[in-house]
Amino acid sequence: MRPFEPQALETAAQRYWESTRAFEVTEDPGKPKYYCLSMLPYPSGALHMGHVRNYTIGDVISRFKRMTGFNVLQPMGWDAFGLPAENAAIKNKTAPAKWTYANIAHMKAQLQQMGYAIDWSREFATCTPDYYVHEQRMFVRLMKQGMAYRKNAVVNWDPVDQTVLANEQVIDGRGWRTGAVVEKREIPQWFLKITDYAQELLDGLDTLPGWPDAVKTMQRNWIGRSEGLEIRFDVVDEDGRAMPPLTVFTTRPDTLMGATFVSIAAEHPLAVAAAEKDEDLAAFLQELRKGGVTEAELETQEKRGMDTGLRAVHPITGEQVPVYVANFVLMNYGTGAVMAVPGHDQRDWEFAQRYALPIRMVIVPLEVRDAIAEIGQHVARHDDPMRSALGGAGSVDVYETTAAVQVVEEFQRRIAEESAYTERGWLVNSGDFDGMDFQQALDALASRFEAENRGQRRVNFRLRDWGVSRQRYWGCPIPVILCPSCGDVPVPEDQLPVVLPEDVAFSGVTSPIKSDPQWRKTTCPDCGGDAERETDTFDTFMESSWYYARYTSPGASQQVDERAKYWTPVDQYIGGIEHAILHLLYFRFYHKLMRDQGLVASDEPATNLLTQGMVIAETFYRDNDDGSKEWINPADVEVSRDERGRITGATLIADGKPVVIGGIEKMSKSKNNGVDPQLMVGKYGADTVRLFSMFAAPPEQSLEWHEAGVEGMARFLRRFWREVVTHASQPDHPRVDPPMLDAGQKTLRRQLHETIQKVGDDYGRRHSFNTAIAALMELLNHVGKFNDMSEQGRAVRHEALEAMVLLLNPVTPHVSHALWQVLGHPETLLEDVPFPQADPGALARDAVTLAVQVNGKLRGTIDVPVNIAKEEAEKLALAEPNVAKYLEGLTVRKVIVVPGKIVNIVAG
Repeated sequence: MRPFEPQALETAAQRYWESTRAFEVTEDPGKPKYYCLSMLPYPSGALHMGHVRNYTIGDVISRFKRMTGFNVLQPMGWDAFGLPAENAAIKNKTAPAKWTYANIAHMKAQLQQMGYAIDWSREFATCTPDYYVHEQRMFVRLMKQGMAYRKNAVVNWDPVDQTVLANEQVIDGRGWRTGAVVEKREIPQWFLKITDYAQELLDGLDTLPGWPDAVKTMQRNWIGRSEGLEIRFDVVDEDGRAMPPLTVFTTRPDTLMGATFVSIAAEHPLAVAAAEKDEDLAAFLQELRKGGVTEAELETQEKRGMDTGLRAVHPITGEQVPVYVANFVLMNYGTGAVMAVPGHDQRDWEFAQRYALPIRMVIVPLEVRDAIAEIGQHVARHDDPMRSALGGAGSVDVYETTAAVQVVEEFQRRIAEESAYTERGWLVNSGDFDGMDFQQALDALASRFEAENRGQRRVNFRLRDWGVSRQRYWGCPIPVILCPSCGDVPVPEDQLPVVLPEDVAFSGVTSPIKSDPQWRKTTCPDCGGDAERETDTFDTFMESSWYYARYTSPGASQQVDERAKYWTPVDQYIGGIEHAILHLLYFRFYHKLMRDQGLVASDEPATNLLTQGMVIAETFYRDNDDGSKEWINPADVEVSRDERGRITGATLIADGKPVVIGGIEKMSKSKNNGVDPQLMVGKYGADTVRLFSMFAAPPEQSLEWHEAGVEGMARFLRRFWREVVTHASQPDHPRVDPPMLDAGQKTLRRQLHETIQKVGDDYGRRHSFNTAIAALMELLNHVGKFNDMSEQGRAVRHEALEAMVLLLNPVTPHVSHALWQVLGHPETLLEDVPFPQADPGALARDAVTLAVQVNGKLRGTIDVPVNIAKEEAEKLALAEPNVAKYLEGLTVRKVIVVPGKIVNIVAG
């Protein structure tokens, strides 16, 4: 018998695929196309199990689609720019390019070892000039259209890495990599006007039923469409002199009469002007430069502020309210000024509590509104208009014991002492607007302010323009020339690419292109005078926002060519949900930019999105003397388990001493619980690792890594191998003749075709790979118990094993490739062999099992012909021995027969 040797058969299959260029594809109008894409990897140096899971999901879908007649594209490239490469180069005293290209070569070999059906002819690295030249060309065109611009912006600045950090890279006020306290800095930054597409990006989510609701919800929240009023507040200084007015945007104009102060950002021009006359305020503004600008940080940090001495004039009452600098207001969000209503905004309430500012109740819920109305009726009956519970000068001593007064006073107390009331309701203490609800107040205030030219209705978005510049070296050079006379001048397209030098040396963390005067020095294309190149480089999200389109047009002289219109949109995109906002939003935005340039024809870049869950594993550690933990890799630990597989003890293999059992967490370097895929492939073979990755959990859920589970998959493949090889050693393999089959043969054939039907649906529609594999395991059990060696028995077995080889091929292509030959077929590409189709005739059943219930409780089952008459089914059910036992002494009142399912007997 031919032995099962995974490494040998995998090597043979991979050589065949490479020699035949099996997965290289071209456009074929005669076939439906299918573009399956997994998010491209960062070349960190080694695959991890997250990569394996992600790319195996894509490979299963790709191979299945090709077997069902699609022209399938599955490409691969490298997201090769970025700060990690630069930091590694500094640490290892090498150039980022050298480090990156070495990692790419190593990781490509690992991917090939996994047997993925990738069209490697389309491979690229985003750090090569022939890739990023197109990105530069697009940016130049966007600049000329006004879609790309430069302005000063307040950013998160890491003082150690000397670069801007995205909000997501600031953790508890510190840089994600260095741990340094992040500073606020105002520096020139390049932006793309993603806000021009905010409404389209929002509306487009409704056209993506194939995207997870969680992702769409996160994007909707990030885009953050809100409707409200923009209102102008006049401003005066301490001497009553007029200052430039303030403009605020509010989604709660109904609370306007409760505004008791105005908050502005530390960078606001009024704050800067006031600080010129106030040393304490100037020092406070300088202090606020420390810390990040993330919304999460602003919401959780202690609310701090300082009175500027300026006063804002309330646009309705004319009251002058103080203008405070507050640490929770950002200049680049909205107008940098906030109308503060502490009675109805929790953040303002906390600030007012700290600085003893007035808190006014102007919005109440229904029960308080009704209580106020009741008090008003009391006042009217007693002919005492001075008495009012609405904040008037009179008292309500006559009614202090009434329930209505108690309701109002308790509500006022809650707002003053406990927290703001932030729900919508009805207006009180608001003069002409009393009694209005939110919409009525919005309409009335909008009409008034528009007539007075003091405000207007406005739709605002939380989304801000995309800051695309970074102050580091290893990135695509921004194609702009900074001319002292002409300003920011785009590099002419015929002078592109602006090439990033790769053979560089670092001095600390300073960018080599910033410290190289020869690279910076150039001439202005407009005036011919001396000028310098922009030394900032693009955010790496730029490269990953359009890479999918470049795969469609390898070798094209422009960004993409007509081939992109054949392949796009991506039919199935696969990646982690952690990319839900930034990458996937920029991905959608950049596609619309390319559409508007006529490069692609669709509105969205991907029709379907699958967000796979994390790979998690057990953790182990020992406590160090200094209180820290030494995390120990699971491969170095021997564990004991109970009968349910739960860990009951763990020891370090090296010394035999106990280690602490931690929780089950995402595989990571920090917890040292990662499993090296290459070690697993070397031990069990790539197909076993692929099979476990698909079987252990549904793709959208977390996968818990257990080597015992991997061993189980290896046993299944060995057993399948033995079954096929043993069968193939028989002298002949006759064809199935359905009319000649006996009951047992029909049963196995029905089980086979039920499995074909289920696996095809699980692979194609449901992407439920774990249940497909479970069905194939069950089918193998049926085949193993089928001992019929007659001619038709062997024929049914042969049909089942051939079908199983094809059904397993998307998941275990190496084993399937070898077993297809064992079954008598020449070496061929199984992806070009049609996926098995269920035979309706084989699915037909001659008999069916009916459940029999007595008074709603299951008491037995009966096997009956499929087309049995109800009367006959009723007789057989009543005669079933166990059922008859439960009917003793009872009178049968009614029998309900549901054909093909159940017989329900009602007795009493």
